[in-house]
Amino acid sequence: MSSPYSNEQPPSPERIDDLMLRDDEPELHEDQGRTASSVRDIASRIPESLSAIGRDISRTIEKAISAKDDYVVAVKVSPQAQEKLEALVLSGIFRSRAEAASFLIEEGIRVQAPLFERVRQKLAEIERLRAELRGLVADKTV
Repeated sequence: MSSPYSNEQPPSPERIDDLMLRDDEPELHEDQGRTASSVRDIASRIPESLSAIGRDISRTIEKAISAKDDYVVAVKVSPQAQEKLEALVLSGIFRSRAEAASFLIEEGIRVQAPLFERVRQKLAEIERLRAELRGLVADKTV
């Protein structure tokens, strides 16, 4: 009889691991052979898969480098904007949402040309004021 204060634990029944293969069951040896063959097949394809991944990465990098005038910009869009971009793609007007978004950005810039002209003027004024301030500081240090 064990006491509740004792550290002894009752013996547990032998645990059987489903992944273990037992020698006394011949049908398991056939499964083991098929499993080993499948594992070898998968392992033999790993170098080919890694090589293909490497080629894909290389192509992507080359494409990005060769696109001198293209810039990739990640933007969040509303669900409504996403639907509109998807509609432009599904209609066949554009091949991708990125192309559709690029077109819409270019059109927005074109339509808002007066705004961008004012922004350009204000930036030139800001740069002039900065240069003036740098000149003031340079005069004081001489």
